Amino acid sequence: MASKDKKLCCREFFLNTLERAIARHEVREIEQRHTMDGPRQDSSLDEEEDMVIIYNRVPKTASTSFTNIAYDLCAKNKYHVLHINTTKNNPVMSLQDQVRFVKNITSWKEMKPGFYHGHISYLDFAKFGVKKKPIYINVIRDPIERLVSYYYFLRFGDDYRPGLRRRKQGDKKNQSLT
Repeated sequence: MASKDKKLCCREFFLNTLERAIARHEVREIEQRHTMDGPRQDSSLDEEEDMVIIYNRVPKTASTSFTNIAYDLCAKNKYHVLHINTTKNNPVMSLQDQVRFVKNITSWKEMKPGFYHGHISYLDFAKFGVKKKPIYINVIRDPIERLVSYYYFLRFGDDYRPGLRRRKQGDKKNQSLT
């Protein structure tokens, strides 16, 4: 039985290593295509213009309020705000989606400097051979306060989509225990 587990572990390690090598190769191909196309007019972004901040939002930690501040200030401070919407709102991306995401974030010069936000997991850009990595930020909250906020969110919804009925949402009517 131990031999079988060892073989499975080696196989998983090999597949993970192979997937990473393929992803690095795809990123290098993309970078080479960009350099073969010739230098772009905006390719020489300075450090401040080339900045990307990724706000990987944790639910019920004032992330909507924080993001609204970013939208309110973006025009005045000359940066772009983009919402990252993942497939089925799954915060974990497939390897193929990770490669696309890294490519888009690093090569989309028109959207830099940029503030990207969404319910996504951390992604290590260094695994894909990227030298200029984005800055990740987050907001955390007391766990009990977060749970209470989640309860009221499920019970009463929010002001942004008042008509939306959520799967886990309870009855909004006050119920008496007597």
